[in-house]
Amino acid sequence: MTAAAPAEIRRVLIAKPGLDGHDRGAKVIARALRDAGFEVVYTGIRQTPEMIAEAALQEDVDAIGLSILSGAHMTLFPRIVEELRKRGLDDVVVWAGGIIPAADAAKLREMGITAVFGPGSPTTETIAFLRAGGGRSA
Repeated sequence: MTAAAPAEIRRVLIAKPGLDGHDRGAKVIARALRDAGFEVVYTGIRQTPEMIAEAALQEDVDAIGLSILSGAHMTLFPRIVEELRKRGLDDVVVWAGGIIPAADAAKLREMGITAVFGPGSPTTETIAFLRAGGGRSA
């Protein structure tokens, strides 16, 4: 018996939660994902957890990439996960990129953030992560 392939991720939302106005990294990953064949929706900067969850629902995405540099990840990310759950989006893969200390990354994984990519991570790592199902199974 062979293991089932991971569920395919095709449609991705890239979001910048909080007051962080630096969006170069988010735009780089959005373009890399688009060039790799993913459908990408970019929300822009200064999004609330509610706005991100609602966009995920409306756009029917398979995954959400959260980009943050402000240091507010331990406040905002749990709220985003909570808002997703309120909308029944428990199956949406959520990953993060930005300035996130290793100790915080471990805590974020425990609360449902499936991966954390730090500064300088090659875009190919994120692409491979999503092509492999983003940590979810079929």
